This record gives sequence, structure tokens and C-alpha cells, in this order.
Amino acid sequence: MDKSKNIETLAIHGGQQPDPSTGAVMPPIYQTSTYVQEYPGKHKGFEYSRSQNPTRFALERSIASLEGGNFGAAFGSGLAAIDCLLKFLKPGDEIVACNDLYGGTYRLFTKVFSEYGLKFTFVDMSNKDWDAAMSPNTKMVWMETPTNPMLNVLDIAAVSKKAKSAGAMMVVDNTFATPYLQKPLDLGADVVMHSGTKYLGGHSDVVLGLLATSDKDIADKMYFIQNASGAILGPMDSFIALRGIKTLHVRMDRHCDNGASVAAFLESHDAVDKVYWPGLTNHNGHEVAKRQMKKFGGMVSFTLKGAGFEKTADVVSSFEVFTLAESLGGVESLAGHPASMTHASIPKEEREKVGVTDNLIRLSVGIEHIDDLLADLAKALDK
Repeated sequence: MDKSKNIETLAIHGGQQPDPSTGAVMPPIYQTSTYVQEYPGKHKGFEYSRSQNPTRFALERSIASLEGGNFGAAFGSGLAAIDCLLKFLKPGDEIVACNDLYGGTYRLFTKVFSEYGLKFTFVDMSNKDWDAAMSPNTKMVWMETPTNPMLNVLDIAAVSKKAKSAGAMMVVDNTFATPYLQKPLDLGADVVMHSGTKYLGGHSDVVLGLLATSDKDIADKMYFIQNASGAILGPMDSFIALRGIKTLHVRMDRHCDNGASVAAFLESHDAVDKVYWPGLTNHNGHEVAKRQMKKFGGMVSFTLKGAGFEKTADVVSSFEVFTLAESLGGVESLAGHPASMTHASIPKEEREKVGVTDNLIRLSVGIEHIDDLLADLAKALDK
């Protein structure tokens, strides 16, 4: 489908066509490991499902279409997608990353790939002079925006210019925003990464990672590593993810509207110290968010006044509509305690430098009725 179509249309139709053999509107689940060959090497373009699978291909076309790219790749998890990109590098190469990022990404960087000769430097990318950390060996610049869990908003276009001037590949983790809210490739990124487990799947029922790019050389290497390493997404999970994507725009509108109401409520509550949500005018990245995002998202983080771990844990455990659980981006509202859950793998002194303290709570605001969400928050906080 023409990429000039609006994203609401691309979410449903982008990269898709009826199944040629039956006319099925939804891509069938090709639950097969191998394919018949008429003669050695003569087949219909499919040999083995690690290398090619029609259901996975449909999802890969979909994410490419949504991000405005030409190529997409689907993996067994978001971390598997990150793993693929890090395998572009060789010992001695350096990666500059934002200093507020998902704990699993930090763990993969520092506990796995650092053992193979890659060097990682973490910087505050909202500081205009962060590129002083780059060197001739810097081959990749990695950023999240908004970041997890502090909701910092980073200027994709500005970071891209610095990466390009250094000849480094620029990667944006677009999980929190989704292509409905921002398009990193249009702002200069080379590759967009998603934990598709979150908003793209949207229903907390599938684990997957996605990459999208417009660069054929990057895509060729991406597909080689995907096939050679084998961390591919299976056909059933590909089908589930495609089904979720078709309602992305409808869900994201409600996530964003509910997020705005939750942030306003928290700002007015006496038990709350700070609220982190890009839509607030006092947020340090508000102006950048207005420029590069369609709306401000459904993720909200906040701290409790005078609370330590135990009091914060009591609050986050007492919600009834918000569910205490890992992950985010599903239709149901989730609450998490980053310091002991999603970011526990980051050393305490490092995570506290960026604000991930014991009194921080992260909310993934779902699509329930806003009155019920606010009542749930009030009941827990009023205690």
C-alpha cells in the first residue's frame, strides 16, 4: 500500500494483501517448519521457516509500512532484536547510549556484549554537549524517547545529526511512542526498534521484537543475522501481533487521553512529589515532545513524598484496577516499581543518578474508564 496513506489506514492495510491461494483477508498462520521443493533448489520462495515464513513476512511488511521504512524484521523478543543490531559491531567498537533506558537493554549491553569487546558509554542526551563522549570508534548511537521509566524526551533529529557527523548508526527504541505518535526514520534515525510485546501487540498476550529501516545495506545484514542467529518470531505470535496492530491507533488515542487525566490528577494529589509525563508544560522535554510527537503517550511515572521502599511497595500493591506486573502497553492498566522490577538489573547508584529511586512508581495507563482509574489511584494514595 502507498506509504502516503494515513497511519490509521496503514495499521489495517499497510504491507498486507489477501492470501493469494484462498483470498483470506487476514494472513493465514503458516504453522509449518519446511516447504516442498520440486527439484533441489527449485521452490516457491520458501525453504525453511527460520529463513522464510509467510505469516512473519506479513508482520515484517506491516512494521516497515507503519514506520515509513522499506524493510522490517521480527524477532522472538525485543532483546533479540537489540541483540541482532549489536552483532553488526566488532570488538573495539563503541556504542554511545542515553543514560536512562530499559534495564534489560542495560543488562544486555553491560553484562553480555561488553564481554565480547564492545564498549558502552551512557550519557545524558538532553545535554547538548553529550557528543563529547563520542570517539572515532563510535559506531552506534542508541536512544529511547520517551525513556523508560523517567519519560525523558530526546530530540531525535538533533541526535541523528551528531550520529551522522560521526559516521555512526543511529538507533531509536520507539516502544513507548509507537509509530502512531512519532516516526524516527523521518527524523533521521537509521533503524527503529520496538518491543512489540508492548503497544504494538497491545493485549499482553505475545512477546516479540521488531526492527524497521529504509537502508538496504542495513536490511541485508539484519536479515543475514536474523537467519544465522535464529531468534525469529513464530507464525502464531506473528499472527497475534498483526491482529493487535490493526487497532493500534484506536487504542493509542485512549491511552493518551487517559494518561493526560492521570497525570493531571497525580499533580494535584498531596501524597505525590513529582510527576513525569511529557504532556505537562513543566516537563523538561515538553517542547521537544510537542514538535516530534503527535500526542504525549500513556506512560506516567511519579514519586511519593517522603516514602521509602516499603511505603511505595504498599501503595503499588494496593491498587485494584491497576495491576502490579511487569511490562506495559496492554489494554489493561499496569503499575510497576522500576527499582525492584524492570530496572533492578541496573546498580542502585547508577539508576538513582537518573531518578529511578525507591519511591518511583511507573504506570502504564490502559484504556479502562478514566473514572475507575482515578478512583483506584485516589483510594491507594489517600491511605
